[in-house]
Amino acid sequence: MPFRYMVKQLLLPPGILLLLLLLAWWFRHSRPRLAGVLFAVGLGGLWLMSLPIMVQWGGRVIEREPALAPSEWSTLAQRADAIVVLGSGRERGDPAWGSDQPTGIGLERQRYAAQLAKASGLPVLVTGGLHYGAPPSEAQMMADSLRADSGVEVRWKEERSRTTWENAQMTAEILLPQGIKRVVVVTQAWHMPRSVWSFEKAGFEVLPAPVGFFSADNARPLGGWLPEYKSVWQSGLLLNEAVGQIAYPLFYR
Repeated sequence: MPFRYMVKQLLLPPGILLLLLLLAWWFRHSRPRLAGVLFAVGLGGLWLMSLPIMVQWGGRVIEREPALAPSEWSTLAQRADAIVVLGSGRERGDPAWGSDQPTGIGLERQRYAAQLAKASGLPVLVTGGLHYGAPPSEAQMMADSLRADSGVEVRWKEERSRTTWENAQMTAEILLPQGIKRVVVVTQAWHMPRSVWSFEKAGFEVLPAPVGFFSADNARPLGGWLPEYKSVWQSGLLLNEAVGQIAYPLFYR
């Protein structure tokens, strides 16, 4: 896992763009024209990633599943048998809590899933395994957080998966033998297309419940054309997802 993580961070922006800038510096004397091209691509890529308007446009391309209308929440039990909340990693050892906690993205998913569960009465499964073999699992952290923050008791915990594909496959091992095939999947809007594909491949009928849309109006000054540090992180998420949507059908059948 650490090696895979390192390769991924180097090959995807902003890692690859920083590498181009490093190469531009390396070739600045021996191959100045090449260095100029590398510098322009590296710096230009970082600038584009920092623009909120690029995040908004990228979200419109990646986020293909519409949001559930609040009026639909109470009728979900007519269309599904369970709610599945996907994990998103962890925040390590925050001194304020004294233990690992779900990420901000994970908390956004949990909050939305809790509202859906309360409105519909559907049972909840949380999915997410260990990080580098260190307990607790993502699923356990989410279950604890849902209970403490929202008063929602999780019925099932899938605690082995490390990827979206494994989220779906290992959730299927728990739910399908119980006759539960129709699921509401809760994850970020930009992560939803790959999640739907993975869960359908695992044998589920999926009702998408996306949250955290990047495609909404960015509401920034000058329409989002001013650089912003947060946008670099958001652009990285979108680019990672775009690569994932291309790679999954190639590697998983």
